[in-house]
Amino acid sequence: MISQLPITLVGTDVEAKREAILNYFLNTYALYEKIFDLLKDDDVFYKKSEPTRHPMIFYFGHTATFFINKLILANIINERINPEFEATFAIGVDEMAWDDMNEQRYHWPRVSEVRDYREKVKQRVTHLIKTLPLTLPITQESPWWIILMGIEHERIHIETSSVLHRQMPLKFIKSVPEFNTCEVFSQAPKNELVQMQGETLTLGKIKAHPLYGWDNEYGYKEETVEPFEVSKYLVSNAEYLPFVLDDGYNNMEYWDEEGEVFLKERRAQHPPFWVKKENDTYALRLLDKEIPLPLAWAVEVNALEAIAFCRWKSKKENTHFGLMSEAQWYHLYTVANIQDVPHFDDSKANINFAHYASPCPVNIFAFGKLFDVMGNVWQWTSTPIDGYTGFKVHPIYDDFSTPTFDGKHNLIKGGSFASSGNELMKHSRYAFRRHFYQHAGFRYIKLDKELSEKKEKNIYEHDELVNQYCDFQYGDEYFGVENFAKKTTALAIGYSHETEQKSVLDIGCATGRCSFELANVFEHVTGIDFSARFIQVAIAMQEQGEISFKRKVEGDIFSTETKKLSDYSFKNVVNRVQFWQGDACNLKAHFRDYDLILATNLIDRLYEPKLFLETIHERLNEHGILILTSPYTWQESSTKKEFWLGGFKDEEGAEHYTLEGLKRILSENFELIDTQDVPFVIRETARKFQHSIAQMSVWKKI
Repeated sequence: MISQLPITLVGTDVEAKREAILNYFLNTYALYEKIFDLLKDDDVFYKKSEPTRHPMIFYFGHTATFFINKLILANIINERINPEFEATFAIGVDEMAWDDMNEQRYHWPRVSEVRDYREKVKQRVTHLIKTLPLTLPITQESPWWIILMGIEHERIHIETSSVLHRQMPLKFIKSVPEFNTCEVFSQAPKNELVQMQGETLTLGKIKAHPLYGWDNEYGYKEETVEPFEVSKYLVSNAEYLPFVLDDGYNNMEYWDEEGEVFLKERRAQHPPFWVKKENDTYALRLLDKEIPLPLAWAVEVNALEAIAFCRWKSKKENTHFGLMSEAQWYHLYTVANIQDVPHFDDSKANINFAHYASPCPVNIFAFGKLFDVMGNVWQWTSTPIDGYTGFKVHPIYDDFSTPTFDGKHNLIKGGSFASSGNELMKHSRYAFRRHFYQHAGFRYIKLDKELSEKKEKNIYEHDELVNQYCDFQYGDEYFGVENFAKKTTALAIGYSHETEQKSVLDIGCATGRCSFELANVFEHVTGIDFSARFIQVAIAMQEQGEISFKRKVEGDIFSTETKKLSDYSFKNVVNRVQFWQGDACNLKAHFRDYDLILATNLIDRLYEPKLFLETIHERLNEHGILILTSPYTWQESSTKKEFWLGGFKDEEGAEHYTLEGLKRILSENFELIDTQDVPFVIRETARKFQHSIAQMSVWKKI
């Protein structure tokens, strides 16, 4: 089927733009479902094509639940379609430490139920597109941005799901006529180096850019690209084959430590989609078939394999080869004079399913002196993704980018045959772990010196809120006010002393300090936060034994702070804690059977706090303790006023306070046993601090 090109955010005809967005949404939705037609029958939906990923049913439901979860978070809709689905299918696609991959905790629904759910989501979003007020241009603050976010998110999963389907055993796959594969089996060209002149580039785009973008695309970075030589073609199967035949996968001089781990775990002996046959020949696995290895087609490998090949080639030719940087790819884009969306011509590249649902020979699509600057397969770069200067997290999808700013995710550029939507755009920035497989290959450049290894970063320099919370939870006392996390957990331990004190839920755990403190007493601690950005800090402290963050002094002046496990009393118990990403208003069912639940400064930041409070008793053991703290700073940006528990006057002018609202909801299942004030101080700069007072309310389950 034909994949539509993305739309712009600008225009003068509102109704025409509304119609264009509707068509783009419906095209995206249909193309995503068509990808799943490759699965032979419903039983295949419950199989894994990759051991570290979920069964395919998860991905079938995931993109639809994304629409609903983000629309609710953005306060665009108030009612869920299926809360259970919208928890089950929400999280778990990138091997992050907080992804719950324990299949024993999942009770997957029938495929027919998920199809029915997807249809309901389609109708809900279609109705929104037809009725929601629209003002042009569409900005990041517009509710339409969230609709486009859902569409572009599903576009990403069209491609990533096709990768998983391509790894599913062929006996579970059937052909789909719409996905035709290349039938050009020409002789492979001999690769050669082409001289690039270099230039000074400004990477990144402005907020007013007329195309949708993910948060990591915005900001700026000036970089000078010196003259360099780059391969004319992507590396073909023919060019890669000698590395395989030279026992390259078993010669550790070509692999770094990360590569050795990959080889040990995967037992790889050749690229992922190659299938070894008799007489040491190879076939190539496509979406729905195997064919004899087409030597002229672009090879598909992960970054570790690409780097190992470059080391092998360097030794063979007594020179130094490596992967392009992000900036060098931008230079290729400039030299090739490629026109960005909406003027991009997908007929001139193997991209957007415009030609094939497979790679093709590396010498078909010319971009000036080079080939496949865009399309065919993605091109791995040597650049770990990071934020540009001015980077800001989009609050509705706060874990799209920042969890990948860890030095472990390298950028891929140029798109593949299956890339569509935002992936086609000049400024798109996607990064994957270096051992991940996509429809990705590489081209190489000539280096002045040998490849060097990148060191991981552990400073959250682009994330002011995370930095502030690191300091709030792990930092100093200010003005004689005790550290809030330490004080709160000490009180919680005291209030729960009559319970078994075996299992505790720290909901809204932020960067993890309370969870770690609770582990001094409780055997099992579950820390959950909505923000993967916060959880990332907690896991870094747990796994690496330290965190570093920036503390603002004044203006653009910062100091770097490092906190180590050895600085704290919980250094020997951190492994009692498990951290998860989750929505307090729609937690997965298996989070239950706790003796204590601690929710610190959470209630007034939930999109609908009543949803959390009405069911929280179901997650506590008999006579368990619930402790809430909050300064009750209600704001409509977090919680629609109609869902506030207090802090408002009714139509008669009567004042309503939060504690009374809590009593109305909780009194059916809890007894209020105490309240007290707990002050806290948040440092903003060296001379500016927030001094607040949270009310702690302590509830015993009856």
